[in-house]
Amino acid sequence: MYNHAYASINGVKLHYASNGEGKLILFLHGFPEFWYMWKNQLNEFGKDYQAVAPDMRGYNLSSKPQDVGQYKPKMLMEDIKQLAEYLGHKKFVLVAHDWGGAVAWSFAIFYPQYLEKLVIINAPHPATFARELRNNPQQRKASVYILMFRSPQAEKKLSDDNYSFLINMAFGDILRQGVMSKEDLNEYIKCWSQPGSLTGGLNYYRAANVDALEHPDQALLKPAVGDSLPKLTVPTLVIWGEKDTALLTGCIEGLEQFVIDLKIRRVPDASHWVVAERPDLVNSYIREFIEDK
Repeated sequence: MYNHAYASINGVKLHYASNGEGKLILFLHGFPEFWYMWKNQLNEFGKDYQAVAPDMRGYNLSSKPQDVGQYKPKMLMEDIKQLAEYLGHKKFVLVAHDWGGAVAWSFAIFYPQYLEKLVIINAPHPATFARELRNNPQQRKASVYILMFRSPQAEKKLSDDNYSFLINMAFGDILRQGVMSKEDLNEYIKCWSQPGSLTGGLNYYRAANVDALEHPDQALLKPAVGDSLPKLTVPTLVIWGEKDTALLTGCIEGLEQFVIDLKIRRVPDASHWVVAERPDLVNSYIREFIEDK
């Protein structure tokens, strides 16, 4: 059903799954996922596009650099640019979730000439997330897990007892709802069990600047992140599951200050995992947006 291949770009080898031909739609996953989270989208958009979902660096079958510095935003953005060029496209649609969304926001801000449209799913713009961490105690509390993910003990805690802590933390609700099958979960466990894969995913957190979480009082003394970022000019759709317990809805408040051409679709009955919970709805929102002239 899917074509699997590798691209040697930017000093790493990225595995990707693809389906279809035509204009490129690139799908970026977050933690603790991999290309597989987009299987429904590869099926849907592979009908009339070249739909491609890579394992981002550090994950599953892609290269897993040991140096945390290799997971800085500049490196991750360059991966996306070079992968699109490797696939033969100078312009494409970018769809992204969670950490993939963080990379996609930065890519759209600094490389807008590559993007026709941007679709973000439950991933905060860097300016609104920094603001919420500075000003919103509820968001700081919801983000405390990040400090654990940055710790040297994270791999052991998350992998003990066949990943039971990670499974419950990330997917407990959607497993109980029957949204995620045991077969799906086994695919994720297989991904996490690839040598170095769990560390690769955690290195995104370790490479991130989380001063606003670690030192909130000091962060208040610094200029707001949004003051230094250019406004985003790429037409942007944000899809947000409002039951997200890690990224609260404050993350999308005031977003129009930073994004010139913005559409927001709220999904009140979905969580951070809205892609799995409401795949048909997500697909319809994406298709409507990218095909709107």
